[in-house]
Amino acid sequence: MRPQSRTVERELARIAGRQHGVVTRAQLLDAGLTIAELKHRLAIGALLREHRGVYRVGHRAASTEARYLAAVLACGRGAVLSGRAAAHLLGLLKGRPPRAEVTTRTERRVPRVVTRRERGAEGRDAIAWCGIPVTTLATTLVDIAAVLDVDTLARACHEAGVRHGTTPAHVDAVLARRSNRKGAAKLRRILHGDVRVTLSGLERRLLDLMRGAGLPLPQTNRPAGGRRVDCRWPDRRLTVELDSYRYHRSRHAWELDRRREREARRRGDEFRRYTRDDVFEDPSTVLAELRPLLSSCPA
Repeated sequence: MRPQSRTVERELARIAGRQHGVVTRAQLLDAGLTIAELKHRLAIGALLREHRGVYRVGHRAASTEARYLAAVLACGRGAVLSGRAAAHLLGLLKGRPPRAEVTTRTERRVPRVVTRRERGAEGRDAIAWCGIPVTTLATTLVDIAAVLDVDTLARACHEAGVRHGTTPAHVDAVLARRSNRKGAAKLRRILHGDVRVTLSGLERRLLDLMRGAGLPLPQTNRPAGGRRVDCRWPDRRLTVELDSYRYHRSRHAWELDRRREREARRRGDEFRRYTRDDVFEDPSTVLAELRPLLSSCPA
């Protein structure tokens, strides 16, 4: 292999390595590949066409990240992954990866990609995640509010808070600029606690225990002191946080738990914390502790 060819190969490997194996025509030419060499690689399968002017290197099946990045690159400068695809990439929605959705600055039509032109799209509404330009967490929640039911949207809001520290204030800032978006009213009701939302089996189990014991039910997943809390009885001045291993296994989560406890005590609440084992394996102890707190007269 000629020295120049080795240099080209190294550059292509470098680009593909940082872009999930996806490269553009412009990048290939800038790396030193000729048009004839590009066509030859396409003919022998060394390059696989994803979209016009966007290729995948090698023969491996495309990952979700590769498909999403290829869609964004095919939509031109300033394009960002958005909608349900962005929510999936950011970990807000579960299940099979949805079809690529891309917000563009100019009108685009790309096969197999849902495109949406956003007039005046601003850089503050985009971040890079896994090396892919994507709408911010708050913007993503505003975008998907129109197409999700209340429970699914509430779970997405919860995931945004737990995984990324997104707060109602972050979303309100986007809604202030996009107040006419479909689903905005629904999203506001969820963010500010006007809808009863139960997000996990652990929370549902605790509520079932409360009902069975004839105890008053809490507000669930509502803001208190700027943060969402799992369960709160404002009239009894009681806050309960439920700890599952999934959301409380990192140092950051541990620190956040301590902060929530301090905030609860500052607002004058009694504070209790229960784990999955407490609620499912030893519910009698949980009820014995909560009953005197909840049976007393409201403050």
